[in-house]
Amino acid sequence: MNVKKDDKVIVLSGKDKGKEGRVISADPKNGKVVVEGVNVAKRHLKPRKPGEEGGIIKKETPIYASKVMRICPKCGKPTREAHKFLKDGTKVRVCKKCGETI
Repeated sequence: MNVKKDDKVIVLSGKDKGKEGRVISADPKNGKVVVEGVNVAKRHLKPRKPGEEGGIIKKETPIYASKVMRICPKCGKPTREAHKFLKDGTKVRVCKKCGETI
């Protein structure tokens, strides 16, 4: 899975196609991510204790990671990322469009 927490992504398909958001959490085992403001579900909550408020709560639900693409912070374009090893042996993510390290 190429997207990680706090990456800025764009949705490629589905009802939220074209929306941008930040990845709140990533689940590599299931191949899903939760993106801020995307795939929002409403839940009706009933007050359980006296004085507690009920109402409709909006919550982001997971979508498949294959439906999102990372946005390069340097060039601002959606891009697939490449991996590159630096001279000191560390592995970094690289934008395929502008060539900058992410």
